[in-house]
Amino acid sequence: MKPSVGERIGRFELRGELGRGAQASVWRALDTTLQREVALKIFHPQAESELAAEWREEARLAAGLHHAGIVAVHDLLTIDDQAVLVSECVPGGTLAARLREGPLAPRSAVELMLGVLDALAHAHAQGVVHRDLKASNVLLDADGVPKVADFGIAARITDSHDGRIVGSPGTISPEAAAGAAPAASMDVFAAGMLLGEMLIGAPLRRSEGPTQAIAQARHVDVVWPPVDNEVDDHLRGIVLRATARDPARRWPDAAAMRDALNAWLHPAAVQGPGAHPTLDFLLRRMRLAGDFPALSDAVLRIQAITASDSESVHTLAAEILRDVALTQRLLRVVNSARFHHANQGEVSTVSRAVALVGFGGIRAMALSLLLLEHMGNQAQAGRMKGLFLETLLTAALVDQLTPPSREREEAFLAGMFSQLGRLLLAYYLPQEAQLLQGRDGPVDERAQVDVLGVSCASLGQGVAASWGLPQALCQAMSVPHGEPPRHRVTAPTEAMRWRVRAAHELVQRLLDERGEGADPQPAWAEHFGLPLGQSQEAMLQAVSAARAMLADLASSLGLDSGPRVRASRLLAPPTAPAEEFTATVAEAPVSAAVQQLLAAGIADVTATLASESGSVGQVLRMIAETLWRALSLDQVVLALRDPKGEQLCGRVWMGEGAPELAAALKIDLGEGPTPDLFQLACRKGLDTLIDDARADSLRPRLPMVLREAPPRSFVLLPMMLKGRCFGLLYGACQRRTLRLSEAELSLVRSLRNQAVLAVRTAA
Repeated sequence: MKPSVGERIGRFELRGELGRGAQASVWRALDTTLQREVALKIFHPQAESELAAEWREEARLAAGLHHAGIVAVHDLLTIDDQAVLVSECVPGGTLAARLREGPLAPRSAVELMLGVLDALAHAHAQGVVHRDLKASNVLLDADGVPKVADFGIAARITDSHDGRIVGSPGTISPEAAAGAAPAASMDVFAAGMLLGEMLIGAPLRRSEGPTQAIAQARHVDVVWPPVDNEVDDHLRGIVLRATARDPARRWPDAAAMRDALNAWLHPAAVQGPGAHPTLDFLLRRMRLAGDFPALSDAVLRIQAITASDSESVHTLAAEILRDVALTQRLLRVVNSARFHHANQGEVSTVSRAVALVGFGGIRAMALSLLLLEHMGNQAQAGRMKGLFLETLLTAALVDQLTPPSREREEAFLAGMFSQLGRLLLAYYLPQEAQLLQGRDGPVDERAQVDVLGVSCASLGQGVAASWGLPQALCQAMSVPHGEPPRHRVTAPTEAMRWRVRAAHELVQRLLDERGEGADPQPAWAEHFGLPLGQSQEAMLQAVSAARAMLADLASSLGLDSGPRVRASRLLAPPTAPAEEFTATVAEAPVSAAVQQLLAAGIADVTATLASESGSVGQVLRMIAETLWRALSLDQVVLALRDPKGEQLCGRVWMGEGAPELAAALKIDLGEGPTPDLFQLACRKGLDTLIDDARADSLRPRLPMVLREAPPRSFVLLPMMLKGRCFGLLYGACQRRTLRLSEAELSLVRSLRNQAVLAVRTAA
């Protein structure tokens, strides 16, 4: 029988229902013996026998946690054969009810989250993980102070685990969605999701149901949505670190996240003696100018992917492909003369570019190109071009001065980001930059501090740290002062700092108009050769190679500057490979047609297959990417037969929403009586192009995963081997009709046949 207001349950008088769930209802009640208000969790009789042990464990775990931010549990009773959990009554309602009124101000959200994290930190210290943190489980007292409630599915970190998926779909962590054992990182993820929701007034992850939410949690990175609410990049960085898909990249526990938020809330309290009070002010100004938040988000995402041991080439390629301009620039650089020695044909897909150049190389390119893309289109474009040429030569020279080693991967980035402060200043704070620009180049650090209150180097290091760049890279951005040491520097980080210093100094000597007619390179090579452990000849060869690289990059990226731009003197006379490449670019059309993109992709795949160095996975990713880009598809999913051979499952994907679709798509290869359209195409090996997938007559024949929200049109390309289907290529357009000419369809089929060849060869 359902309880009602005024009813007595033992010594408790029910005064109002606070909430109801599948297992229990929660009531505000009066303890008539002690004359105090309490909260009663009354478990439904039909669920009691099955879940009684879990309720006792909830009471035991929660009762052992004594903290002002955790709802106190008083007792677990059995009254009239009903299990009743007696706990503290918190009068102010839930955080979920508060969020229905809109987002919180950043400081208010952080202050509230500090209380939640303090409570979770106490639980973690006792070895207890909440596992179900969400807005409805955070209660607010009359003063708005939070208290964490409902440890109903909490567990000890040391508990054995049966692989069940435990948690709420909206805040569940990727590892919990995969059925992993309880860990503090799960609560950190949920806290990040909850803080993000408080800041923007809506969930960071939107889904159409629990199944899709679980799939998203496992396969899709949390990103900051485009909203009007102003949240600075430092705070967004804290949230995005908490919600990283890889648990190793998150804050290790609630206490660490609490400390980070406390440092954001009270920066003066955590600044060391070398901190600059004006840095935060300058960062705020930059956030209000141009697209600095978008630049920060892009850097954070690429850095997160390349820093993770669990991320793949496919993930990095998909992230780069989200930005069309970045994709085009990166492919132009990979096809430049610098990389001609490494491949036998033009690279037309990001997947092959990543495989060819490597994670480290693509990371350096992508992060560098992001700076160019986000800062290259303003009124002061001429001055920015000159500064970019200085920056690129610095980066190229640091790269050439670094011997083959682990540090080589960071060398180009170290040189590039050593100029980050000047780039940010010139683009986002142009008036201050004009004050600091002397006739013969930038003024010294003392003048920078006089105008800005902080040096350009410190500004760049502060931003780099907020972007989560590696500590070694941030340290390399700090250029050493004074005379070079008269011995070889062997410590890796210190050696990189001196390479950056040497590159800076040569670039400024080359730009010095007072040195006309005198070659500054020999004296420079002698000055820095000893600490860098290189002969004068090797130093000069590095300069020649770096200047040739600069000419090549400038041509590829459209940074050629006229004679009026002071930095044009940095460009070396074009070498034979650069001339070759420039001629190739001049002949290529600005915008390639569909057939040309498909043909280029086929050539790219053919070269990879012929090289015998590419894996099947790499070839399949290249094919999916070519179809996605050439046909302007919204989604591409390549499904392959599972190990048991009974169904096709999504393995490779491209496009928004494709990871969720790939996770949910299961195509049964059995001989069922009423096959859907996908099954029919696979059984008969039929290439199928559907003009209108939303037609009433067709919708019932679609797989269940597509029936609720089908695309406008799609193409199916079965992959057959000896008369049996082992894979399927699916490409969809959500808002337009996909139309293919005979020539285009022939090229698309050729790509599919290459996928068949790759799998057959591997088998």
